[in-house]
Amino acid sequence: MVRRGLDHNILVLSRFIDACSSLGLSEYGYLAFTHSNYYYSNNNKTTIQSNSNPPPEDIIHLYNTMIKALSRQPHSAKEAILLYNNIQLVPGLRPDSYSFPFALKAVVRLSSIQLGRQIHCQAVGTGLDCGVHVLTALIQMYSSCGGGCVVDARKLFDGMHVRDVAPWNAIVAGYAKAGDVDVARYLFNRIPQKNVISWTCIIAGYARVDRPSDAISIFRRMQIEGVEPDEVAMLAVLSACASLGTLELGEWIHNYVDTHRLRKTIPLNNALIDMYAKSGNIGKAMEVFEKVKPKSVVTWTTIISGLALHGLGREALEMFARMERDQIKPNDVTFIAVLSACSHVGLVETGRWFFNSMDSRYGIKPKIEHYGCMIDLLGRSGCLREAHELVMEMPYEANSAIWGSLLAASRMKGDVELAERSLQHLIMVEPHNSGNYTLLSNTYAAVGRWNESGMVRKAMRDSGVIKVPGGSSIEVNYRVHEFSAGGRSHPESGRIYKVLSQITIQLKMAGKIHREQWGMLEYEN
Repeated sequence: MVRRGLDHNILVLSRFIDACSSLGLSEYGYLAFTHSNYYYSNNNKTTIQSNSNPPPEDIIHLYNTMIKALSRQPHSAKEAILLYNNIQLVPGLRPDSYSFPFALKAVVRLSSIQLGRQIHCQAVGTGLDCGVHVLTALIQMYSSCGGGCVVDARKLFDGMHVRDVAPWNAIVAGYAKAGDVDVARYLFNRIPQKNVISWTCIIAGYARVDRPSDAISIFRRMQIEGVEPDEVAMLAVLSACASLGTLELGEWIHNYVDTHRLRKTIPLNNALIDMYAKSGNIGKAMEVFEKVKPKSVVTWTTIISGLALHGLGREALEMFARMERDQIKPNDVTFIAVLSACSHVGLVETGRWFFNSMDSRYGIKPKIEHYGCMIDLLGRSGCLREAHELVMEMPYEANSAIWGSLLAASRMKGDVELAERSLQHLIMVEPHNSGNYTLLSNTYAAVGRWNESGMVRKAMRDSGVIKVPGGSSIEVNYRVHEFSAGGRSHPESGRIYKVLSQITIQLKMAGKIHREQWGMLEYEN
């Protein structure tokens, strides 16, 4: 292009920049753009010149192409906004209905609601704020930036007279991201023509707020309606499978991905590893892990966490050593997995070394989660005083997880005094958690202090704390059935209790026969 002078052809240059963006070479495309005759900035105030004298719409198309390319990555989003602002410096140029959506995409990357509001005002000033593309981009921007801005997105959405599926998806995703999945579901059900993005938004929303059963239910409905899931949809439903431990469904999804030759992105592979590990098949998780190339820090962290979850602490630490040999720098989440691995196998000294070297060797300041892991490790290993001292010394206010860990360790080791102190803090942090009272009551009972055990349960009743019934779940034919102790919410509860009654009768009869046979043997002997 340079040898033939085609780098000055505005249409060819636009296509070249777009190709660079598609190949992940936006920086190179930007370099070509800034060395062209069409780049204009405060530092480069040359008048746009070209032998072909391109019309303003071609020049703005070039700028839009470059802004779009830069807005795709968080590290280049600032340059996208600067280039958008530079449009105003070019004589005779103004942003058009494509400039605003691309600039707003960069705003989402930067999570800057103030900047988004400024661009919204500029769109109003140009009279382009009523266009479908601009309105949709504004809804996506307000929905994505958080901080209660989904209300602003809803105002824009409700004011639209004509809506295609894009603004519907944007507002559903906004409510789902804000955690208001019930409103998201209501809007989702009203979408006239749903596409795969619509389904993915609501599935991901349920998975994000820890309602995996609802996520899987929506995924099944998606299948019934004949909508083909893509890689992003599979990523969302795999997250739900990992939460529930639904191995059969997870395996089906894995086979579907392979059969339909869906693109195995690094996040999708990571989700498969996580699903297999949390569903009990660590061997399959390792198999997927070994095939992933290249492996990101998340890939390594996921398998280390999975090995720790299965009690394979030493194997997890060996995997961390492999990760370092591959020159992958660990992050703060990696160290949560490493400290958890130490806790599972009681490697106190190793855990201390990793905890103390996080900052000095790896430049990572320990967060409250790391302190929690270390306190759990010390408590499980019987170092209760050291664990309590660490709670008092850490630069964070201890949360319920930390005090709960200390209470559980105190019960296990029979330290009633520390258990009492832990419960006092827990009651302030989460006064309605019945499990805390139960742990202290059981601690008293374990050392024969029955009066105190009864007093704790009485205090629990007097405070109006209700004991949460135990729960369980089972996967049958790709469906997860959940149960609670004494509950009758399951649609087949009548038949289930009938079968349970028959099993109980059979067990009693079997026990009676066994006792009679055992008694006869004793008599014969």
